[in-house]
Amino acid sequence: MSVPDKSAFPTLNTPAGEIPADSPAWNPQRPSSMPHHRYQPAHDRVDVPLADAEREWPSRRIETAPLWVPVDLRDGNQALPEPMDTARKRRMFDLLCAMGFKEIEVAYPSASQTDFDFVRHLATSGAVAQDVTVSVFTPARPELIDRTIDSVAGLPRVLVHMYTPSAPTWRNVVLGRDRADLKKMILDAAGHLMHRAEQKLAGADVRFEFSPEVFNLTEPDFALDVCNSVTSLWDASPDRPVVINLPATVEISTPNVYADQIEYMHKHLDRRDAVILSVHPHNDRGTGVACAELAVLAGAQRVEGCLFGNGERTGNVDLVTLVLNLYTQGVNPMIDLSDIDAVRQVVEECIRIPVHVRHPYAGDLVHTAFSGTHQDAISKGLVRHAQEAEDLDVPASEAPWKVPYLPIDPADIGRTYEEVIRVNSQSGKGGIAHLLHAGQGLDLPQAMRPDFYRTVQQVTDDTGQELSGEELWKLFHAAYLAPVHDGPYVLDGWTTRQDGVEHEFTATVVSPDARTPVRGIGNGPLAALTNALVQAGVTVDILTYSEHATATGPDAPAAAYAYCRTAGQDVWGAGWDTSILTASVQAVMAAVNRAHGAARD
Repeated sequence: MSVPDKSAFPTLNTPAGEIPADSPAWNPQRPSSMPHHRYQPAHDRVDVPLADAEREWPSRRIETAPLWVPVDLRDGNQALPEPMDTARKRRMFDLLCAMGFKEIEVAYPSASQTDFDFVRHLATSGAVAQDVTVSVFTPARPELIDRTIDSVAGLPRVLVHMYTPSAPTWRNVVLGRDRADLKKMILDAAGHLMHRAEQKLAGADVRFEFSPEVFNLTEPDFALDVCNSVTSLWDASPDRPVVINLPATVEISTPNVYADQIEYMHKHLDRRDAVILSVHPHNDRGTGVACAELAVLAGAQRVEGCLFGNGERTGNVDLVTLVLNLYTQGVNPMIDLSDIDAVRQVVEECIRIPVHVRHPYAGDLVHTAFSGTHQDAISKGLVRHAQEAEDLDVPASEAPWKVPYLPIDPADIGRTYEEVIRVNSQSGKGGIAHLLHAGQGLDLPQAMRPDFYRTVQQVTDDTGQELSGEELWKLFHAAYLAPVHDGPYVLDGWTTRQDGVEHEFTATVVSPDARTPVRGIGNGPLAALTNALVQAGVTVDILTYSEHATATGPDAPAAAYAYCRTAGQDVWGAGWDTSILTASVQAVMAAVNRAHGAARD
């Protein structure tokens, strides 16, 4: 093995400080020189006034789906190197509707003419079903509110989403306003929005949403005061509820902190029965999904996010993962992902960003096992699943799912089992056998699997590449089936007959040196065959033998496997023919030729 050139590695300051005095002996990690002191812990940045006695979310379970609200067309679109045009936006909108989303944030109409034009397209094209609510986004500025209201004229069901950053850093650095000034600005804008909607959108079903952006870094008392003031101004009622959306705009803490913040608001908001409590987690720490799930436990009723987690920086929370996480718990997710590859294809074409091969549920490799132990467990699990379905007298697609390493049945989301197990140098005997069974109907004897495994591993080690099911079949064919026709001994014109319990086998054995007529007697065809081979100078003992059909129907091939002792070796051979007898004879002769051919070499 060659030693890597250290110049190819980045320059790192390997941690070299003193091991902390309180570190246990088994942990020799040393302090890094990275300037961690520049950053404040979340608990020093925001207070969460929720006493332990008030915290109820840890003991709850999610038993119904929240209202899912995709923001791919607005928030996700803003994050694209190439923002979507109207045609791509319309394709994405149609996909979202087909999946079952009933509230869709479609644009930031005041941000660009493209966004404004798309909302007008929806309003005038008849693309929006009567039960779908179109949501549009606006800052808390009168002139931008006016532009937003103009865009939605003619739509039957509209949610106008107004936002303002509320956290101290944003107030001080971005807006230059103190708490009182910001609250007044928000309420003035909220009043303006309400009046303009009354003037311009008469006859439409119009509701409002407010987001104190960067809620998770905002003082809880200020967030609560502003939200209560907005719902009061908009006169929220159970028959006309207001959405209060609480974004984790920039993740700064573990998900339990966000859950505490959401539960605090859930328990202290005025007009709680007139408020739809919503969350909008981002994924800066990689825990957006956990934040959303814990927030729902804490009282959230609505989740905003993007398909496959698209969005600024590390993205918005991933709705596909959230939906299917719920599905794996036996909860109806209210969204159709039964053809996840079709969904992914449309999204990739619209946003022009590929979905990662390891993306939960949707990636090309997420249902695939290369590891030998995983493959063996999955293969056995699939066999057990089929048996349990048969025992329950239900289709396999309806039987309870309990297959190791696969939290979801790939077939439920439109995947096949063909890619569940793939073979490379890390793979094991069970995975190899599974692929041969799935592709060719072969059921290799347990004792034969290590033998073929060694053959496969030699190829994968030499090439460093994976082998497809078809390549495995070719390798198996060359190793165990082809020798019946390609070896030192070939049977020419063989026949069998039975007289009572006695079987007779006659043939001509063709070898490099001679053509030898032979006749053997035995208590079965294979015993007669081995008896006959002695006359050609070949001694063979059949140690184990098995056979099976590879499919149903009279024309289905049969497979036979023979483990034989001959030429001083114990070797496997296999046969493949529509006749079980022919397959069994082939298996013995393949073993003979593998052993004698190797001996001559």
